[in-house]
Formats: sequence, structure tokens, C-alpha cells
Amino acid sequence: MRFGLLYQLQLPRPWDGDSEERLIREALEQIELADRLGFDHAWATEHHFLEEYSHSSAPEVFLAAAAARTERIRLSHGIVTLSPAVNHPARVAERIATLDLISGGRVDFGTGQGSSQMELDGFGVDRATKRDQWREAVGVVTRMLAEEPFTGHKGRWIDTPPRNVVPKPKQKPHPPLWVGCTARPTIEAAARAGLGALALSFSTPEEAKEWVDLYYQVITSDDCVPAGLAVNPNFAVVLPLMCHHDADTAFDRGIDGAHFWSYCLMYYYFLGRHRPGGSDMWREFQENRARHGLSRDPAQEPPAPGTPQARLEEIASLRQGIGTPDQLADLVRRYEAAGVDQIIFAAQLGRNRHDHVCESLRLFAEEVMPEFTARRAARDAEKNARLEGPVRRALARIPARTTDIGDYAVGPEMAG
Repeated sequence: MRFGLLYQLQLPRPWDGDSEERLIREALEQIELADRLGFDHAWATEHHFLEEYSHSSAPEVFLAAAAARTERIRLSHGIVTLSPAVNHPARVAERIATLDLISGGRVDFGTGQGSSQMELDGFGVDRATKRDQWREAVGVVTRMLAEEPFTGHKGRWIDTPPRNVVPKPKQKPHPPLWVGCTARPTIEAAARAGLGALALSFSTPEEAKEWVDLYYQVITSDDCVPAGLAVNPNFAVVLPLMCHHDADTAFDRGIDGAHFWSYCLMYYYFLGRHRPGGSDMWREFQENRARHGLSRDPAQEPPAPGTPQARLEEIASLRQGIGTPDQLADLVRRYEAAGVDQIIFAAQLGRNRHDHVCESLRLFAEEVMPEFTARRAARDAEKNARLEGPVRRALARIPARTTDIGDYAVGPEMAG
């Protein structure tokens, strides 16, 4: 079991002149603390135009700053949007490789398609083709990271000539690859492509077990053909986090942030009609939370009639990572038993206070993590032995490629 932290850089209104600067500085301080405490990953999202929900529009810059302040924690993109209109494959490869060198080989490369209409429309990405764009881009970027030279690509979405994309990453053939997943089809797609699965939707340990079993069934089958040049067999789930010795205090400190996270997802992906620069999501959250099932006390303020049962279960799961060390240790054991490889905690949510987040990280690291890190080596050895054969066979399915570009050359442009 590994433990990560997720940074979306949430910033509810109202804002003052230094709100964003303070937000980023405090997040970096939290990652620096997490590095000392023994957390394994710091994950940064990439979102654009999603006011209040995520001000993490340049994760490569944020993670580079984190690299300079840390020594061992892995610096993870969760995720880079690979639609070429958002990020050209060459620019992605260059940034990933540079960060990997700066950090001494500590990068994990999570990928994704982008999903909210606010973002897709902002870059002119067609929702109907975004998955195909992602699939093509993954192959191109990983080849750019590994091939010397990159022999070029001419596809439906990407047309780029032979070039030697530099620098090359420290990790060979490239950093571990992941993909963001929110439903069964994307879990299966991740496994078929030999990618780590970032399960970004909220789930209980029992629900996660169904997905984990499916994932490992597919990734160890003959259907697994790596999208990159390596296999990363790992399954991660995402949860809020607030830890305190007193359960009521943990709840009081953490539940509003967890609920705001859920409300933002509904707002930008399903319900909201956003006016750029003019909407106030925090105010709307306070006014509307109860009818969406996000009341602090559902007994007093039940959700609106007709709220789907699946939605109610998802809301209930938000409370899982909020509690005492004993409660959280029991939760982690259940995810461990389900076969989950990493729990990624989101603590910097809503208006959660920086000092409360730091206190929570210290307590979790001191009283919860040691039990699981103590048996990590044995579990890793068992997993590696179990997957050695399937991974070797999957790598053999990667089509052979050449780095021979023949007599291709680029000459100086002559003045006419």
C-alpha cells in the first residue's frame, strides 16, 4: 500500500489580492511536510477555467517547485490532458522528461482525456473524439520520450515529423504511465493498455474490490497490449482526508471541504450554468448543499426526493477518510484487502485550514502509516512474482519499431 496526496488547488470565493499566491505556497509546504513524513506521492491535477474548483492549470510548474523542496516523494501528474489542442505531444514529452531529470527520476505520468465542457470548449476539443485523441497521443508521447530519434507520426489527430525530442527522462524507457478512470469501461481500457488506473470516482472498499479484480483480470490476460513501452500494474483510489484523535473534530474540520469537492464536480460536470468571472460557487454550495444530499446532518436536512441511490452512496463514501487514526487504519485495511495499491488523499479541499491539514498529515503518518509500510516489502515481492510472467508476455506484444529515419534531414531555410 502506498499513500499519496492530491492537489487540485481549490480556492473558494471570496478572494483577495494574494489568495492564489498563498494557496500555492501552503500546498508546497504541505508537500514538503509529506515528504519528511514518508508519504509516497504528490499528485497534481490539470484543469483549466474551473474557478474555485481547481486553480491547478500549470501542474508542471507546481511539481517542479515541489521537486526543489523535496527529496524522496514521487511527483505525479494526475492527470496531463493529452488532447493535442490542449497540450502538443512534443511539449508534454519535453516537460515530463525535464521534470524527471530535475527530480532525480521521481515522476509518475498520469494521462487523461479532459471531460468538462468548460475545458473542452475552451480549447475546441470535440467530446465525441476525445478518447481517440488521448489514445493516439499516449503512443506518440511515450515514443518521443524513448525513441532516439523519434521517427515521426502521421495519424488522424497528430502529424509530426521525425525529431530527436530532448531531453530524455531519467527513468527508462519512460516514467510510469497512469490514466484517470471514472467508470468500468475506462478501468478495462487502462488494463488493456498496461496503464496504472487512477480511480477518480468515490468508492467504498467493497466497490473498489470489484474494479480491482476486473483490472488485474484484464492486465494479466492476452488482451493487454501496452500503450507505452512498459507496464505499470497499479490501482489507486481517491478519498478526502482529515484525521484527528476526536472523531467529531475531524468531521467538523473536514466535511465541508469534502462536500464542496463533490458539489464542484456536480456543478461543472452536470448541473451548473457557469458565468466566467461572475459565479460564486462557495455561496451556491452553502445555499444548495442540502438538496443535493450534502448536508452536515442528513437527518435534519435530507436530500431532495428522487435523489438516485448511487448518488447517496457516493456522498456517504466522502466521509470515509474523515475520522480518528483507528477509524482510518481500519479503512485502509479494507482497501488493502480489496487489492488497492495506493490511496490518494485530498486534504486541501474547500476552505480546509492549512494548519489543520498539516496536523492531519502528521497524525496519519505517525499512527496509521507504519502498520502498512511494515508489510510493504513482503506484499511487493508477492505481487512482483505473481505479475512477472503476464508483464513479460505483455511487453512481447508491443509492435517492433525502428529508429531508422533513412535519409531524412532538415536543411536551413533559404531566403527567397
